Amino acid sequence: MISKVLVANRGEIACRVLRTCAELGVRTVAVHSDPDERALHTRTADEAVRLPGAPPADTYLRGDLIVKAALAAGADAVHPGYGFLSENPDFARQVLDAGLVWIGPPPEAIEAMASKTRAKELMGLEPLREVTGADLPVLVKAAAGGGGRGMRVVRRLEDLEAELTAARAEALSAFGDGEVFVEPYVEGGRHVEVQVLADTHGTVWALGTRDCSLQRRHQKVVEEAPAPGLPPGLVEDLHRQAVRAARAVDYVGAGTVEFLVADGRAHFLEMNTRLQVEHPVTEAVYGIDLVALQLRIAEGGALDPEPPAPRGHAVEARLYAEDPAHGWAPQTGLLHRFAFPETAGVRVDAGFADGDRIGVHYDPMLAKVVAHAPTRAEAVRKLAGALERAAVHGPVTNRGLLVNSLRHEEFVTGRMDTGFYDRHLAG
Repeated sequence: MISKVLVANRGEIACRVLRTCAELGVRTVAVHSDPDERALHTRTADEAVRLPGAPPADTYLRGDLIVKAALAAGADAVHPGYGFLSENPDFARQVLDAGLVWIGPPPEAIEAMASKTRAKELMGLEPLREVTGADLPVLVKAAAGGGGRGMRVVRRLEDLEAELTAARAEALSAFGDGEVFVEPYVEGGRHVEVQVLADTHGTVWALGTRDCSLQRRHQKVVEEAPAPGLPPGLVEDLHRQAVRAARAVDYVGAGTVEFLVADGRAHFLEMNTRLQVEHPVTEAVYGIDLVALQLRIAEGGALDPEPPAPRGHAVEARLYAEDPAHGWAPQTGLLHRFAFPETAGVRVDAGFADGDRIGVHYDPMLAKVVAHAPTRAEAVRKLAGALERAAVHGPVTNRGLLVNSLRHEEFVTGRMDTGFYDRHLAG
């Protein structure tokens, strides 16, 4: 069995993985850059190993240093969290080659789904090879990576070449891979995804749907489970496609299959071969701990033939140190006070605490706040109230935007789509 896990990440996801390990009696090792020497994840772990430097390229993206840290600390397994090296097949191989347990999917599965073009081919889909005026609008996307980088909406044919060039440059800078592709841009669609979990014994769970339509700059802001208002037949189709994607690459572990839903149809987007930021809403609805199940699967354990029955509704909001009124600009500085009222059914996965400093080098997400209740309306109300009553004293955050979004009539009635902020924050 796994006895000591190195968490190859930082911030709230590192803290979240560390929490489950502690509950399981598994010892933990954190890695930290110089600015993160006193960060919450560093303070939370049983041990911490320094990665000299500050930029991610010198620290959290140095797979060689992380493997050395794991071996030096006597860890027997590595959990990658999300982001950084979590979807890097070469890092997964480094971990395995060092004789450590990789708490994630096989490198071959990561590789197969890493390129969105190859993933679409596995699903029997083809990108647009030649774009005509009849195809507009179209979306230019990076074949590797995500988070909105290398992504451009093109509405005029004469803009296509320039946008392709810009997208290639951005993708190469962000992911080291300049490959891009073009697909139809579906306007007024909803971003819906399916959580999958697979063991090494042939069982694949489809753990319901999540709606992640509230996005800024193609990055999710509010997520919920289950996705509201989907016909049962469409949900079955989403589950079927998600399981098919997992089986197509002999998937093992936790992953997410993403779709754009419009006009009653599901359009496959990609498969993320890692734990998602928004996984807590699925955990709340199904009453499970996905990180604990990841460890069980990595140890060779089997899932039950069928997942537990879902119960209620959960909504998550990502609290960022950013200013929505000024182009979502990241904010830095001292977080003087950071506390949420203790409320039944509310969970806070935080990467910061009172007195921590928000720096310039990393993602400015402070916490994910999740509310679970018997109904969607109750969960939404509970989450808005928890955010409103929280004590957040320090740099500007998006808290006000989150509360207003949750109480907006379009969201309350479940009629939101990926253009929500474009419509309501124009100008």
